[in-house]
Amino acid sequence: MINVFVTTVIDAPIDKVWEVVRGYNAMPNWHPAVDRSEIEDGLHPDTVGCIRNFYLADGQNVREQLIALSDLDFSFSYSMIDTGLGLYDYIASVELRPITDGERTYIQWTAEFTTAPGEEEEKENMVANDVFQGGFNALKERFSK
Repeated sequence: MINVFVTTVIDAPIDKVWEVVRGYNAMPNWHPAVDRSEIEDGLHPDTVGCIRNFYLADGQNVREQLIALSDLDFSFSYSMIDTGLGLYDYIASVELRPITDGERTYIQWTAEFTTAPGEEEEKENMVANDVFQGGFNALKERFSK
């Protein structure tokens, strides 16, 4: 099992950051790797169990299911159910915490998954850097304006 844990600090209050990342179907609005996304079966994007079907900028299709969402805890979790990325048994969580010194936000994005033997380091780096850190960098840029 591969475990990925990436954190950062965003220079914005938690409510403002949560407003951006909370939308389970909103990744195309803030993550540079995601081109377009839709929620299947007409469900609302904050319905636990809903499936987001999205396409990456390179055309790769990914389907993920929302498995938990808490506005009280500023967190959500999801599982990857269909992808050609070579990630299996993938479960991830995003959690935000307020930093009261300067009204900033601590955010962490974690995942655990398996992959084909010999691809562990490549897939761990892809998730940590391209997905998680790439998203964090875009959020930092968005809130620096």
